[in-house]
Formats: sequence, C-alpha cells, structure tokens
Amino acid sequence: MKKDLGLKNPGSLPALVLAYIGDAVYELYVRKYLVASGFVKVDALHKQAVKFVNAATQARMLHALAEKLSEDEAAVVRRGRNAKSGSAPKNISMINYRHGTAFESLIGYLYLAGREDRIEEIFEIGRSIILSAEEGEK
Repeated sequence: MKKDLGLKNPGSLPALVLAYIGDAVYELYVRKYLVASGFVKVDALHKQAVKFVNAATQARMLHALAEKLSEDEAAVVRRGRNAKSGSAPKNISMINYRHGTAFESLIGYLYLAGREDRIEEIFEIGRSIILSAEEGEK
C-alpha cells in the first residue's frame, strides 16, 4: 500500500533525517509485532524489543539484505552508513553503529516513499534472524 506523504523525493533528505524517521517507524513495527504476538507485560515487551532494536541486530539485517537492495535503496544505505552524527556510540562498535544508522535511513526512506510493503519484507527478514539466534541459544 503506497501512501502519499507529500514528499516528492524522500531520497533527497539528509541521511540522518531519514534515520530519525526510520528509528521511530521501525520501533513501531517492532512494538506492533510484539503486542500481536501476545506480549502484554511491559517488562517482557521491553526485553523482546531490545532484541530487535539495537545496532548489532540492525547491522545483521542490513547484511542479510545487501544483495536484495534496489539501486535507490543501496544509495540510501551508503549515505546512512557514511553520515556523521556528531556523537559517539555507547556500548557498541562504530561499525555496528554506522550500519544501524544505515538500516534506519533505509526504513525512513521507504516509509516516506510510501513503501510500507517493502518495510514489511525487511521486517520479516529481521524477525527470522532474531528467531534463528534464539533457537541457537537453546
């Protein structure tokens, strides 16, 4: 489903603006998924959300998507990865931080372009990565 958000070319926005939007959109997708999965206690919701919403997981998702990106998507990812935020990451490597920003830039771009169908595809890839990691821990 494509929504018109009034932006003619979301790809022309600065990468960090796309990441700002992407962070919020991705968090909403995660929360919606967790509630639909039956999590109703806030503590459990938070613990599960952290598995999805962290730079290391987002970096893994981005690597899993690398061969499946369109030219436009790959360009947004490169811009997001190379964006200088002015702040240093805490508790994560700079590489994961930059890849997390690139992932969020991609989500922001897709959302502003009205490509929620593509966000759903990406979210499914992420969900399978997280579920596979959980199976490996057992």
